[in-house]
Amino acid sequence: MLAEQDFVYIRDLVRDRTAIVLEPGKEYLAETRLDPVARRAGLGSVSELVATLRKDDDPHLSEQVVDALTTNETSFFRDVYPFESMRTHVLPDLIERKRLSRSLFIWSAGCSSGQEPYSVAMLIREEFPELDDWQVSILGTDVSAAMLERARAGRYGQLEVNRGLPAHLLVKYFRRTGLGWQIEDSIRSMVRFRHQNLVGAWPSLPPMDLVLMRNVMIYFDLAAKQQILACVRDVLAPHGYLLLGASETTLHLDDAFRRHAVGPTGWYRKKRQIPERADRVLGANIREA
Repeated sequence: MLAEQDFVYIRDLVRDRTAIVLEPGKEYLAETRLDPVARRAGLGSVSELVATLRKDDDPHLSEQVVDALTTNETSFFRDVYPFESMRTHVLPDLIERKRLSRSLFIWSAGCSSGQEPYSVAMLIREEFPELDDWQVSILGTDVSAAMLERARAGRYGQLEVNRGLPAHLLVKYFRRTGLGWQIEDSIRSMVRFRHQNLVGAWPSLPPMDLVLMRNVMIYFDLAAKQQILACVRDVLAPHGYLLLGASETTLHLDDAFRRHAVGPTGWYRKKRQIPERADRVLGANIREA
């Protein structure tokens, strides 16, 4: 069993690097996930791993610890309904709104090994051929360097392609490579991946038409959730859509969003605001009255 002081050190390291909170009672999880890290480093136990980190702040070893304790659960077309509402409502609405600029900016935050942004790319390729000559930018970001490396490679095992990926899309957009599957370049080229810590400094991003941030905020404390939603609010286009996980909400966290239900899926949109210039005019009219 991981000693309490060792767990506290690991907990603080993960929180400082990612703002992810490891609750008390996760000692066994931490030890199980970190044991392979310790062995790869030539150490006999997780306790030795912690002692090494205390003595020598090795950024590479620290990154491996954070990667091991980051939850990377994902699958192709996960939960089905969000992608169905994306197909029937969200993307058609965005396409209509963006006909003049002929551009679409989509961000999958906490994308893990890439199945979500690749699913969006396949959906667009299959259902919206009118976007073939648009500027369609799909960005996937994650805090885990190891997951981003896998996402960029676009190689998946049999179990991974069995989870949610329709057979006709497997045949059409993947090729067999040994015991796994390689996604075709026509889809891989539609997505770019970048490292991003959601509670760190955000890079400059274009106004996003669609932000997918599913099952990400459940790992953060209240202050971190509010900080992240404030940043999303700044980057989301006025007409844009935000998708959270089924158990997540903006309620009591950021009142600038309203829930927009499409079937069983709850999307979030920014509440309409009075433009600043109109607001000043309205204020002047009230004062004059």
